[in-house]
Amino acid sequence: MMKDKIKHLFAEQLNNWDLAKTNYKALEQAKIKRLNVNGHEYKVQFNPARMASSAAKVDPASVLKRKCFLCSDNCPAEQKGVPFKERYTILINPYPIFPRHLTVPALEHTPQLIASRFNDMLDLAQQLDDYAVFYNGPGCGASAPDHFHFQAGNKGFLPVENDRGWENVIRVESGNRQYMLDRFRQTYDALPLQPDDTEPMLNLLAWYGNGKWTTCLFPRKKHRPACYSAEGDANLLISPASVDMGGVFITPLEKDFIKITAEHIKDILEEVNLPVAV
Repeated sequence: MMKDKIKHLFAEQLNNWDLAKTNYKALEQAKIKRLNVNGHEYKVQFNPARMASSAAKVDPASVLKRKCFLCSDNCPAEQKGVPFKERYTILINPYPIFPRHLTVPALEHTPQLIASRFNDMLDLAQQLDDYAVFYNGPGCGASAPDHFHFQAGNKGFLPVENDRGWENVIRVESGNRQYMLDRFRQTYDALPLQPDDTEPMLNLLAWYGNGKWTTCLFPRKKHRPACYSAEGDANLLISPASVDMGGVFITPLEKDFIKITAEHIKDILEEVNLPVAV
């Protein structure tokens, strides 16, 4: 079974890959605080290892200048993977947010676009039914917008999983695959397309359990909030993606972990999210 292969992969990688071993060990000591935002629990995680992702330059010029870290030729020699559908490789993420954090890049170097791959997302969620699978759009938190990839983290970590009253989300549940595909396509086609973008701005979560899929789609209107580039005391290095949308805000800087409040999170969500009534 795929789940057994992933358990073996984690055991092997954490035993033989020093970078991953160090960062997963450090994650055990990560600071967490809980905030009430509009009646819902959000968590804030202080995670210095995520600086590279939070501060990643994802403009086309910067992307062209660097080697793609998801292409197999550029991966660390120690990094091993498990094949998925002959189109992807399942890897452990060496810079984790979750106690078990996976990255699932396509074998082919092809842009981060979800429209033709949503069915693969449903398959991945079903085969890894102890994980929540997520997708960050190319302008919504993906640090590799030039190479298609999913990510996944162990269930029970994201507050949105168990809170059906979450704002700014389109939540769909069904055991009927075709219904899930049709609803996704209907929503995707209804979302506005920003000038020069190749797909609507969105973050997407999916998980499977009790014979049905659940998806949470977060329509976006902005990549990063104003506080990301603000000067002085107004600065918060927050670059929201699926995990933040799902209720866990990641702060790579301790000053931001200490400073951030429920009001900050409320303002950031209002600034970057598109109201779901569209």
